[in-house]
Amino acid sequence: MAILKIARMGHPVLSQAAAPVEDPAAPEVGRLIMDMLETMEDAQGTGLAAPQVYAPRRIVAFFVSGARAEREDGAEGETPPEDVPLTVLINPVVEVLSDDMALGWEACLSVPGLMGEVPRHSAIRYRGLNPRGEEIVREAHGFHARVVQHECDHLDGILYPRRMTDLSTLIFTSELRAMGRAEAEED
Repeated sequence: MAILKIARMGHPVLSQAAAPVEDPAAPEVGRLIMDMLETMEDAQGTGLAAPQVYAPRRIVAFFVSGARAEREDGAEGETPPEDVPLTVLINPVVEVLSDDMALGWEACLSVPGLMGEVPRHSAIRYRGLNPRGEEIVREAHGFHARVVQHECDHLDGILYPRRMTDLSTLIFTSELRAMGRAEAEED
């Protein structure tokens, strides 16, 4: 396994559609997936798409901590959502289940040092193959749905700033503390 270099915004691999994977069980696909997982862990990311490591293939990997989903969805005090285990999807397809949209903060390993508020569908169904070629079908809501949509956008050459409707919310992550203090002073 190897930690791969992460492509940054502006590199052409991030602005093109990725090619479908013909054989999910092929050894080179397995190696790429293992390298992606190691890279994602090293970068402390929640998800990673193959184009982000210069491999224009339709593969994404992600996990969703139930505690983080609870924080992001503002559902504290309710029954916390379960963790979504580490998932690898090959040739994923996303189906929108609701026209309801929600704004949420997003960051990206390919857009380091920045984050912004992005509108995303609140409820989706996604399907794809796992590395053994078995189908995975799940419904996702809230932060889980946001993570899947963000990663799958990479497969179509879309980075989150293109989804933003208000670029005034694109900020440097280093300014979060200052933003938090300003909001606290307004209360």
